Amino acid sequence: MKCIDTMELEGKTVLVRVDFNVPLNEGQITDDNRIRAALPTLRHILDQGAALVICAHLGKPKGKVVPELSLAPVAAHLGALLERKVRLAPDCIGEATEKLVRNLAAGEVLMLENLRFHPEEQGKKPEDRGDFGKQLAALCDVFINDAFGVAHRANASVVDIPANAAECGAGFLMKKEWDYLQMAVASPKRPYVAVSGGAKVSSKLGILNSLIHKVDHLVIGGAMANTFLLAQGHSVGNSLAERDMLDQAREILQLASTSGVEIHLPVDVVYAQDVQDTEAAGTCAVDSVPEQAVILDAGPQTIQNYCAVLREARTVVWNGPMGLFERPAFAQGSLELCRCMADLKDAQTIVGGGDTDAVVHLAGLQDRFSFISTGGGAFLEFMEGKELPGFKALKECSA
Repeated sequence: MKCIDTMELEGKTVLVRVDFNVPLNEGQITDDNRIRAALPTLRHILDQGAALVICAHLGKPKGKVVPELSLAPVAAHLGALLERKVRLAPDCIGEATEKLVRNLAAGEVLMLENLRFHPEEQGKKPEDRGDFGKQLAALCDVFINDAFGVAHRANASVVDIPANAAECGAGFLMKKEWDYLQMAVASPKRPYVAVSGGAKVSSKLGILNSLIHKVDHLVIGGAMANTFLLAQGHSVGNSLAERDMLDQAREILQLASTSGVEIHLPVDVVYAQDVQDTEAAGTCAVDSVPEQAVILDAGPQTIQNYCAVLREARTVVWNGPMGLFERPAFAQGSLELCRCMADLKDAQTIVGGGDTDAVVHLAGLQDRFSFISTGGGAFLEFMEGKELPGFKALKECSA
């Protein structure tokens, strides 16, 4: 797989696939981290004397033109960050767009309109995607993929552009994702601790089964911990738990035991009377959860135990919060765990997933982690050991 820093770009038209699927509120970007993450790649292309064409998606227009999901505000925001005009094409393919690309001079920037306005972008099969990727590839001399957030999807812009491009490679962000995550999968420094939180065991079953064979410690929090507590015979009141996943939870616990991996679960919890409550009703041990209670955060002793495990770690991978961190009353578990990781001096600390990233930014500690992945689903699939379509396509293009 080629990387952009080894490629000759001067005088060429470079098409870059980025992940600019940012949150909008009445047309205003509320979080531009994904845009900023791609800036090193975009600036390098411009500094090399190339014409820059950018393609991305926004939201879920489901193959139709949805004006509210136009990339216009993204183009304007990117222009401010790059300190140069970023023009928005009327479409991502077609004669008008092709003319704009042909007239693009070195150092100029054109953003294509939302890829997902075309149903072919997300076609499940090659025949569903048609020649959409081929038309996009025809716009450039070089294709660069810097969109790790969609690297796990066999979209036209991810797999069909490199299959038809004259030359292609990975952007700095894609390469950084590969380097850090590959290290965590293939050659982690030990002790290796994985922290898994969030709502559902079912959505993390693949990565949990994979990590059991790789890590030394598995720390579990969030609502998914309720399922494990239930599997151990604890009552969790009215808390969110997947009662149809109890057998799978027991299998993971048994597999960890036979593999010599220590699983760490909550010993105390913060609970409320109702899931809509904004204040906690109390804290209790996991063997005395009130019948009608709803567990919404890990308790202080639990976080103290988890931090003790983390302080011995040399590699930490974190995906998923410890509780309903969006509400201040139930954010302390996630924030305290975040602060503990940020204080680690001799460990590689890797964060993946949108909610986990949000916790780190809420704590204001993003600069104190080794790496924050820009992927959610892509991060999980990579950590499972799956070959992502985005990387596979770049390898095949470079072969």
